[in-house]
Amino acid sequence: MRGAAAPILHSRYRVVIVTTDELVRPEAETYLAADYDLRVLETLDDLMVLVKKELPNAIFLDIDTAGERTEDGVAALVELRSLCPDCVLVGLTRSNSRNLRLKAVHADVDEYFVAPINFDEVRIVLGRALEKRAVAMEYRSRHSEEVEQQACGELIGGSEPMRRVYEAIRRVAGSSSTVLIRGESGTGKELVARAIVSLGPRSDKPFISINCAALPENLIETELFGHEKGAFTDAKTARPGHIELAHTGTLFLDEIATLGLALQSKFLRVLEERTVTRIGGKVGKKIDFRLVAATNEDLEKMVHAGRFREDLYYRINVVPIVVPPLRERAGDLPVLADHFLRIYCHANQKPLKQVESEVLAVLEDYGWPGNVRELENVIQRLVLMNDSPVIGLKHLPQQLLVASNASQEAILIPEDGVDFDTEMDRIEVAYLTAALNRTGGRKSAAANLLRIDQQRMKYLCRKRNL
Repeated sequence: MRGAAAPILHSRYRVVIVTTDELVRPEAETYLAADYDLRVLETLDDLMVLVKKELPNAIFLDIDTAGERTEDGVAALVELRSLCPDCVLVGLTRSNSRNLRLKAVHADVDEYFVAPINFDEVRIVLGRALEKRAVAMEYRSRHSEEVEQQACGELIGGSEPMRRVYEAIRRVAGSSSTVLIRGESGTGKELVARAIVSLGPRSDKPFISINCAALPENLIETELFGHEKGAFTDAKTARPGHIELAHTGTLFLDEIATLGLALQSKFLRVLEERTVTRIGGKVGKKIDFRLVAATNEDLEKMVHAGRFREDLYYRINVVPIVVPPLRERAGDLPVLADHFLRIYCHANQKPLKQVESEVLAVLEDYGWPGNVRELENVIQRLVLMNDSPVIGLKHLPQQLLVASNASQEAILIPEDGVDFDTEMDRIEVAYLTAALNRTGGRKSAAANLLRIDQQRMKYLCRKRNL
């Protein structure tokens, strides 16, 4: 008898066992060969050859015989997990060492068996693990499709404001018109620029990006226009600028409003003539490029104040695209949070963390002045700075909790509720005590501070033994 029935498998999974133990093969064949495409190998090298041809669905590795030391077996588990992230990985050993078990767990094994191994139990556990992994992969596939439906390029979100941005991107992508992307800092303006390029005819051409706010004006001029040899003291050789490098492709100028007026005038001439002259040069060079600019400034106010050239404003404001702040993207935050969780958990080789509903409520209640960039930074911190599989309110940065109504409600009323009368008594005593401390024990002054009459103050002090 084989004991309890294993889950019904929708296909024959490929299962590989690596061991030199002669007792394992007959047991494995007895209990596993009927349900699985089973291979029993003797060396790790044999397994690596097989893995390169076709990834197994499950790998059993005998940690004790995979190398000269058990540490070699643990290292092999780590390598196998990186090679086969979606396979069921099982460690086998004859050691009861708790330290070895912990090392195997850190290598991200799905199961761990200590000899003598009951292969009837192995069959049941393996069936469940494969079934669980199949469900997880199906969910991930579905999730990827859902994200794709709520995305454009690297932009994530299905809210109505973002759908309008996606529509604008698709409409403008096929043209060569200049685009001005507007939005607060951290909203993803460069991602909008990259999405425009990726959907257009210049997708395989250079994409040259420069942040105008990141360099002093004299360096920006050199970066944009390039220079000839000897144009200034350190100009040992000639160098093309970003405008030249963008020939046939796209030039993305982020924070274009930070350009000084003199540089605005030079850049306007480039846009009008599509010709660039290097610093120290005498002959202009024709350049074919598409301009995509971005700013978080109010350009109209800057034009009115004389800080931005009106003619340049009209040159770049051909097709404006406004990227909404995160606080106006209703429903997008959970999708974005999940997206960043997956990225940073995977990047740091951590199991995917879960987020408590109260945490999502706090995140959605927060104003996010730094927008999506701030959210990404917070999620990255939550992944790196705690090992809990579930992110709770206690893990959130203090500024989020203080600013959130949802967190205040959760703090005031815990999940298991409160004794209202007891809480009110506690608060009353706290106010009375604080008022008496403030007034040096003078009850009449404390009564004035609490805006109650003196008789009531005396009554409350007697009631509370103060």
